[in-house]
Amino acid sequence: MSFIDTVKERAKASMKTIVLPEASDIRVIEAARKVTDEGFAKVVLIGNPDEIRNVAGDINVSDITIVDPNTFDRYEEYANAFYELRKAKGMTIEQARETLKHNIYFGTMMVKMGDADGLVAGSVCSTSDTLRPALQILKTAPGVKLVSAFFLMNVPNCEYGENGMFIFSDSGLNVNPNADELSEIAISSAKTWKLLTQTEPKVAMLSYSTMGSAPAVEGMNAKVMEATKLVKEKMPELKVDGEMQLDAAIVPSVGASKAPGSEVAGNANVLIFPDLNAGNIGYKLVERLAKAEAYGPVTQGIARPVNDLSRGCKSDDIVGVVAITALQADAMDK
Repeated sequence: MSFIDTVKERAKASMKTIVLPEASDIRVIEAARKVTDEGFAKVVLIGNPDEIRNVAGDINVSDITIVDPNTFDRYEEYANAFYELRKAKGMTIEQARETLKHNIYFGTMMVKMGDADGLVAGSVCSTSDTLRPALQILKTAPGVKLVSAFFLMNVPNCEYGENGMFIFSDSGLNVNPNADELSEIAISSAKTWKLLTQTEPKVAMLSYSTMGSAPAVEGMNAKVMEATKLVKEKMPELKVDGEMQLDAAIVPSVGASKAPGSEVAGNANVLIFPDLNAGNIGYKLVERLAKAEAYGPVTQGIARPVNDLSRGCKSDDIVGVVAITALQADAMDK
């Protein structure tokens, strides 16, 4: 059984409701059909039912819940709740009503109001358009200093990581985190790894040098060195090491040579990139050249799960992110 199949099986126990607000996209409709058929979550499509059925064509959506904001009987209740959340920022009730006409805002309010457990979007909208409503409406989870985003990478025929499984973080949100922010990303990613895989995280703080093999440069490997120190102080029980080059992190022979005695070197499954340039380039290289499955960007640190998609995603990618979102929602409820 593949990793994502395992996630689906675990998600069946709670059958969470996940909102898909970009129902004008055929990939989203295909994904909704697959999720419903596989029976690991309930999905809600947002939009005009006639338009959705027209886009769906031969795909049967008769047993999938469709919510049209324009005819929703609790629209005014949603608008009032949204207004109360944002009035301190200068929002009027008229602006609240108008904003909720946007499907992602409406879908996020469904999560806030307890009518859904999570949301997945981004096949059409940008990352900022997907996450802005979540940060405005749902806000960060208690005790979390920073929202970040990762890709769950499943590399076929790979001996490294956890049988080819890795988290790449942050690969979708934070552009140039400072040392403290990088440490928070590492801690959140380790916790997420444990949740999703039920195995021990081994976190490598990536750089272009390994254990001081290159001089410390402010804002470059020096930042990663400081971040590693902070992670160890904040979460001493976590297996984390750095700064570390990629080959030292995942190849046992190289790790033994470059970082002898490290519990992480050569065995890392959670890879923390120094900035968004490196993280985004890294995941796309692995996805395209190694033909890896890339699920995400999945967010961590929001009060309820809202996850982004790559605009180049396939319907199966959406299905996988829905499963991950359902599992995150279940963990939050527990």
